[in-house]
Amino acid sequence: MIRALNPESVTWPPEIVADGPVPLSRLVPAGIDKRGQATRARIVLFRRALELRAETAEELTQLVHDILVEQVATYLGLSPDEVDS
Repeated sequence: MIRALNPESVTWPPEIVADGPVPLSRLVPAGIDKRGQATRARIVLFRRALELRAETAEELTQLVHDILVEQVATYLGLSPDEVDS
């Protein structure tokens, strides 16, 4: 396994929400697949990484909400406050 020398130095592009060196979600933009067909944008949540960071069901619910707001804001080019108002 390849690991960063300093996990705090890992930087992620805006389409990835992470907790330090661990990605929690990724925004996959719309595009064209190998067959030339249009694909829809999607938000991928990394379930296990999220579950490990939440101690209760309520914390998991809030974490998922916060991540979805951040990803939708990134996709729309808005601030998270504009999306979650």
